[in-house]
Amino acid sequence: MSTKDWNASLYDQKHAFVFEYGKSLLSLLDPQPGESILDLGCGTGHLTKAIAESGAHVVGLDSSPSMIEVARAAYPELEFILADATNFSLPATFDAVFSNATLHWVIEAEKAIRCIATSLKTGGRLVAEFGGKGNVATIITAIQQSIWELVHIEVKHGWYYPSIGEYTPMLEKYGLAVQSAILFDRPTKLEDGENGLRNWIHMFCASMFRDVPDAMKEQVLHSTEEKVRDRLFMVDHWIADYRRLRIMAAKE
Repeated sequence: MSTKDWNASLYDQKHAFVFEYGKSLLSLLDPQPGESILDLGCGTGHLTKAIAESGAHVVGLDSSPSMIEVARAAYPELEFILADATNFSLPATFDAVFSNATLHWVIEAEKAIRCIATSLKTGGRLVAEFGGKGNVATIITAIQQSIWELVHIEVKHGWYYPSIGEYTPMLEKYGLAVQSAILFDRPTKLEDGENGLRNWIHMFCASMFRDVPDAMKEQVLHSTEEKVRDRLFMVDHWIADYRRLRIMAAKE
C-alpha cells in the first residue's frame, strides 16, 4: 500500500465521491445478517458503517493512521485495524472481502491478493472496485508533460492500474475463481469549481510533485489545468477521467 498518510478531513470534505460511488458496490456485496466481512482499505469508515447496518459483523482495515483515527472516532462501536493490504493476518476468516477505491494503491498486487485469499473462508467472496488500465490518463499525462517542460524532470505516478487480463490470472493463482470482471469509464465531477482539479491533484498526486521546487509548483498546476481544460472542464466544474475495474470472485 502507499506509504503516504492521508489528510482524512480533506478526504471527507472534498472527495466524498470516493465513498459515495462505493455505495453502488454494496449492492453487489449484498451483505447478510450474521456474515463476517472485511472492508479492505476502509478509509474513514463510512462504507464500513453501511455494511454493519445490514446486520453483518464487519472489520475495517486501512494502512493510514489518520484515516483509522477518524473512523474510530466516528464509529466507536465498530472494529478498525491499522494494517497494510500486502501484509495482514487476522485471527478469523471472513465470508466476504469488500474493497472500494483501494487496490490501485497496492503496487505489490500479488501480495495483497494472497492476503485476501488467506482471509476468506472457502466459498467466501471478493467484491472489489479500483482504478483500471487508463484511469485518469488525461490528468496524469498532463502533469508529467508540465513537469518535464517546466522543471525537466521525468516523474512516474504511484498507482497500479491493471487490465482485466493482467489482474484476473493472479486471482485465479490464489484460488479465487473470477465470476465477473468489468472495465468501465466513470467520468467524475470534482468539487470546488475552478479549484477542483488542483485540489484533486493535491490530495492524490503529491508524490508526483516530490522533486518539483516549491517555487515551480503553481506553474506546474496552472500548466496542467490549461492542457486538459478543453477536455475536462465543464462550464463550472472539473471532471476526472476515471476508469474503474470491478471484480467479483469466490474462493474455491
